[in-house]
Amino acid sequence: MTPSRYDSLTITLHWATAAIVFFQFLSAEFWDDFPHPEKHFLIRCHMSLGILLAAILTLRIIWRLGAGRKLPPAGDTRLDWAARAIHFLLYVLLVAQMPLGMFTRWTDNHPLYVFGLLIPSPLDPCSKATGDLVDQIHDINAWVIMGLVAVHTLAALAHHYGLRDDVLRRMLPGR
Repeated sequence: MTPSRYDSLTITLHWATAAIVFFQFLSAEFWDDFPHPEKHFLIRCHMSLGILLAAILTLRIIWRLGAGRKLPPAGDTRLDWAARAIHFLLYVLLVAQMPLGMFTRWTDNHPLYVFGLLIPSPLDPCSKATGDLVDQIHDINAWVIMGLVAVHTLAALAHHYGLRDDVLRRMLPGR
């Protein structure tokens, strides 16, 4: 039997991940539209929240594999398998995005600024072409993540409004 509600830690980690992923994406898309002090602040926030997101994802994975919510056995329908594949792919791409972000900064020959701490690059100076390539991979991965987030969101809304089941309500906070 499917539980009527996810546990509070699962819900908290889910929505914290969602909020940070949206901020990360939007900040990176729009920081060039801001003057230097604000742009610089957004870039530093982006780096710090990237590290926080790595910690949250690590906790989510540990929680999910251990004491946290257990997934019901996969159904035999293609939709059940597609849902599992999208969740798995989201985790893989999000986990990959963190080192890509660090390497983006370091291959651009800049240090990371994480919560006010300076983390210099462990790499030898890189060419502009290398920096551009890593940055492009980081950007493409971000867009793929957001595409999967859109599919995930649309599926949740289809469950809520189309199928009228409780899939979305089980993940909403504060009921």
